[in-house]
Amino acid sequence: MSSCLLRQPLPPVSFLFSLLLATPGVRAAGYETCPVVQPDMLNVHLVAHTHDDVGWLKTVDQYYYGIQNDVQHAGVQYILDSVISALLAEPARRFIYVEMAFFSRWWHQQTNATQEIVRNLVRQGRLEFANGGWVMNDEAATHYGAIVDQMTLGLRFLEDTFGNDGRPRVAWHIDPFGHSREQASLFAQMGFDGFFFGRLDYQDKLVRKKRREMEQVWRASASLKPPTADLFTGVLPNNYDPPERLCWDVLCADQPVVDDPRSPEYNAKELVNYFLQLATAQGQDYRTNHTVMTMGSDFQYENANMWFKNLDKLIQLVNMQQQANGSRVHVLYSTPACYLWELNKANLTWSVKEDDFFPYADGPHMFWTGYFSSRPALKRYERLSYNFLQVCNQLEALAGPAANVGPYGYGDSAPLNEAMAVLQHHDAVTGTSRQHVADDYARQLAAGWEPCEVLLSNALAKLSGSKESFSFCRDLNISICPLSQTSARFQVIVYNPLGRKVDQMVRLPVSEGLFLVKDPRDKTVPSEVVELPSSGNSELLFPALVPALGFSIYSVTRVPVRSPQARSPQPRPQKSGSPVLSIENEHLRATFHPDTGLLRTVEVLDRNLTLPVSQAFFWYNASTGDKHSSQASGAYIFRPRQPEPTPVSHWARTHLVKTALVQEVHQNFSAWCSQVVRLYSGQRHLELEWTVGPIPVGDKWGKEVISRFDTPLETLGFFYTDSNGREILERRWDYRPSWKLNQTEPVAGNYYPVNSRIYITDGKMQLTVLTDRSQGGSSLREGSLELMVHRRLLKDDRRGVGEALLESGSGAWVRGRHLVLLDTAREAAAGHRLLAEKALLAPQVVLAPGRGPPYHREAAPRKQFSGLSRELPPCVHLLTLAGWGRDKLLLRLEHQFALGEDSGRNLSSPVILDMRDLFSTFTITRLQETTLAANQLRASASRLKWTPETGPISHPTVPRLDPASITLQPMEIRTFVASVQWKEDS
Repeated sequence: MSSCLLRQPLPPVSFLFSLLLATPGVRAAGYETCPVVQPDMLNVHLVAHTHDDVGWLKTVDQYYYGIQNDVQHAGVQYILDSVISALLAEPARRFIYVEMAFFSRWWHQQTNATQEIVRNLVRQGRLEFANGGWVMNDEAATHYGAIVDQMTLGLRFLEDTFGNDGRPRVAWHIDPFGHSREQASLFAQMGFDGFFFGRLDYQDKLVRKKRREMEQVWRASASLKPPTADLFTGVLPNNYDPPERLCWDVLCADQPVVDDPRSPEYNAKELVNYFLQLATAQGQDYRTNHTVMTMGSDFQYENANMWFKNLDKLIQLVNMQQQANGSRVHVLYSTPACYLWELNKANLTWSVKEDDFFPYADGPHMFWTGYFSSRPALKRYERLSYNFLQVCNQLEALAGPAANVGPYGYGDSAPLNEAMAVLQHHDAVTGTSRQHVADDYARQLAAGWEPCEVLLSNALAKLSGSKESFSFCRDLNISICPLSQTSARFQVIVYNPLGRKVDQMVRLPVSEGLFLVKDPRDKTVPSEVVELPSSGNSELLFPALVPALGFSIYSVTRVPVRSPQARSPQPRPQKSGSPVLSIENEHLRATFHPDTGLLRTVEVLDRNLTLPVSQAFFWYNASTGDKHSSQASGAYIFRPRQPEPTPVSHWARTHLVKTALVQEVHQNFSAWCSQVVRLYSGQRHLELEWTVGPIPVGDKWGKEVISRFDTPLETLGFFYTDSNGREILERRWDYRPSWKLNQTEPVAGNYYPVNSRIYITDGKMQLTVLTDRSQGGSSLREGSLELMVHRRLLKDDRRGVGEALLESGSGAWVRGRHLVLLDTAREAAAGHRLLAEKALLAPQVVLAPGRGPPYHREAAPRKQFSGLSRELPPCVHLLTLAGWGRDKLLLRLEHQFALGEDSGRNLSSPVILDMRDLFSTFTITRLQETTLAANQLRASASRLKWTPETGPISHPTVPRLDPASITLQPMEIRTFVASVQWKEDS
């Protein structure tokens, strides 16, 4: 019989409602609704759940509606229908749900009566939400700002829909492929009481079982004072699947419970004995008289009756053994929160973990470190979209209601907010979905940009006082912008989303000719037209100075060649041929080898630092399996055939460009690999703009391409990577802080996620490389560091995708930037922290023809604007400024330096801010502080208290909120909901 015929129809709403009203139970959700346990027995908590990927083998919509079930049988709308029916049939049953991207869609399609039924189930604790984000986000390839945004979106839906009853108490990351320390810190700051996950390195898990350390306190910040970032963390016993032989879903083939002794298929006694042995054995790995079993898996419970009917029987039969045979095992329907509650009441002292759970391997030669770099084009699009969403949110807040409804139509930040949230899913930004799903993720982002462009147009028109035909050039990375390439006169609006003024070199594709550029005060600024050696096209360069949280408008005019106002013709680019090939400005000099054309030395002129640095591209030959293991490299797994990579080329054909504003060395390594090493005037870092692809695979070899930097620094096997773009973690070759590693893959087993930066140091000098997207990186030999920029593979790695990572089309050809900083170890943090912030939230460039009509009759045109009345200090980052309902804004301020990180400029010290009159376009009339995800008032929020082995912890009271004196400690994020009144003249 077809599995779709097994789905139980939803009973009539009137029947369900009357059944619900007749159900006994307390009214307030939370720990008060948890079931009764047996204090002198082993309590087995059965957690009925479904894991619903927000895209993987099918698109989000295909999963929700149950389309293409020949690819994977999955229909989320039917799962939720079926679960609600099954919960109503028996009061003891419980279920948890996680992904708000699916649940919110289902919720909005229900009748008022069904919604009221669900509210009551939530209130009674029978339907519990775990995690509660829009998605279950990845933890390696995600930036902390995007994680906070997607969690806020999901938790706000729950707060608006169910109030405090719907607030998840437990974070639940059962499928992400390794776990970051910053993720745990964020969860703690969001107010979660605990965290459970499924995937753990196979060696780590064996050690933990032996030590009975499957549950402990994770101290997730070296800067925040405990217990601010402390999070009780538990490893689930069976990833997130049911125990063997106990899966009763339509997707499973296990035998149902047959409890009729007269039946020839009777198996109840055997199953009960098996369960008792299983529970007892599992309980040995944990410290309390409580253990948990996950009863569900991917897209299960489409016929929830099958699951619950068998679980009902199992619970009844096992518990009957207590009276019949004196069994000490008690089994019950439970939830992650109720299980956590019992662990907390055990009042034990717990071990403490301070590192992270990367990299993850599920067996020898099976390191999940490939997805750190898979689908680099999608990873970059996600990061660009984060920037654009923050700009959209900020201008919506600064312009007020006029941003949403204005001369350009209806502007809306919500579609891009939701698309960005979907991209954080652990099979989205990771690059581990099928190709058509990756294409659909990109489609969702593109669709989200459009209403934000309308919003930006409305806001810029209001704030500038002029209605222009704004043009958004989405293809600037490939030097395409129709307005700048065809117009003799146009405006360039440069918006800066940072809380400090920035100077930015603007590059725009233009047709041939000379151009005059004027600043907002109508003064001529230096400009140049540079020819791109690779294409022969031309780009206009000029420096822009943009105020904090504001814009500057520059005018560009093509002028006759002989005009005295135009800049003098630039020197012709020279072919390298002289003994010394170098580029330099007032701060830096980079020297290249005259024979190979490769980078040779970096000098910091004003600090008298010199470091030999060789940089080149290499590729690892991807394994397709060998005598040690059949494991191949794939979307998830990185496994090179041999430890030494092959150079793309031993030399580069070079082309030197030198002008007053920029100096560049163009390096061509092969037909599919090139790079521009660039140094702008006044810049303290080298910019390496690389272009890779399409990677050739005609030789039947999959290739994983890296950029490697080799130096003589004595690093002693240590290197450092960021955690989701925030705190820095120390790494070490062939070493794990928590257990003795048996290394089976010397390359892949030393790769770590690099979200924003990686560095090496000898204690005196530090070389830092910043990325423009998430990449895998490592230091595999003394004084070396490498980053994987692209990968193209011919074989699937047998982790479920069933498709080789063989991108074609736009994803096959990738361009990106590495920013290279050389500094003293003492001064380096100030450089990489501020540069990473500036790179992430680079100014947004918008073009317009100019000379548009006034916004309204009295509006005076404004060519420069700042949304702040005063700049923020360098150590303070404006993480969030966004609309939060009628006359309210969401505001997050962050101290972006770690404790003790910067002593030179005192940027690691606490800082005090005055929020009064900080913003120029609105007045804050009321300020309320919340937890990080803005779903609890900070003053009334509380978390379960745990006792770590490091000793007792004080729990300070929340100080009274004084808008005139907001203190930020190192690495602290403070979140506020502000009631505001917009100023009329803004």
